Amino acid sequence: MNIALIANDAKKELMVQFCIAYSGVLSRHTLCATGTTGKLISEATGLEIFKYLSGTQGGGEQIAALIGCNEIDMLLFFRDPLSPVAQDETALSLLRACDMHNVPVATNVATAEVLIHGLERGDLDWRDIVNPK
Repeated sequence: MNIALIANDAKKELMVQFCIAYSGVLSRHTLCATGTTGKLISEATGLEIFKYLSGTQGGGEQIAALIGCNEIDMLLFFRDPLSPVAQDETALSLLRACDMHNVPVATNVATAEVLIHGLERGDLDWRDIVNPK
């Protein structure tokens, strides 16, 4: 599966810790991320991550476009609900794209853990049937 990783500035360390905890599961999938988030995760975990532009330079829009083309199977987007950046147009377009294309999305660590455990059990294998690669 193709998994995209994005984190607002205040949630980047949480995303890194999450990826360290679940590196065994994540290593069996194709990962991409916005630039800074991907760099931090890759340095901390050694996971191979394709890095797009940083979020402020359009990385979120690049990932939203991939979602629109059914090239992303899951989005882990750790948002900071107290930041005005969390309500920006990029965040809304990412969530809208996930809703339109039935892409599972987690915006916090609790939901991300549910998705990762489901991924590990095979609960998301339907994505391979709906969107064969």
